[in-house]
Amino acid sequence: MDIPELKLVSGSYFQDERGFFSETYNYKRYCDMGINSDFVQDNFSLSTKTRTLRGLHFQAPPYAQGKLIRCGRGSIFDVAVDIRLDSPTFGQYKALELSEQNKKQFYIPVGFAHGFMTLEPNTEVLYKCTEYYEPKAEGSLYWNDQSLSIPWPFINNIIINQKDSSAPSLKSLKSPFIYGKNS
Repeated sequence: MDIPELKLVSGSYFQDERGFFSETYNYKRYCDMGINSDFVQDNFSLSTKTRTLRGLHFQAPPYAQGKLIRCGRGSIFDVAVDIRLDSPTFGQYKALELSEQNKKQFYIPVGFAHGFMTLEPNTEVLYKCTEYYEPKAEGSLYWNDQSLSIPWPFINNIIINQKDSSAPSLKSLKSPFIYGKNS
């Protein structure tokens, strides 16, 4: 099933003998695509090893974040899970590959848990956020919850931190999001 709030974006890309140029964000063009978000923070992550997993993360209201994700170097298996109570797509996910080669971006609005796994060493991920990071609003969902059946490319010998490896399952998650109210 498609989750209409999630959007895959193809940007402009121009290559010549000098290298390339890409416009990675244009407010008017993104509004025309239905992404009417005001981004307030940019984040950058480097994962030096393949099989590095980050997520599935979210921030609770009033610090909830929408995100626009892209991979500047390497490649990732990127996932967004709908955790909005009463949503017709609650517990469903969209997974896709973002890479240096495909130059795609993934827009994930408020109300979704987000995570990714690196498919190459020295992978760089950049993302815009609609709200500032607030540690007390952090939340997470267990990355390999069997009820979600996310087809992660690797499940053994992954690199993961303690917080992500002990996150709650969807069944035990006390989601702070209600479909149509704060998403």
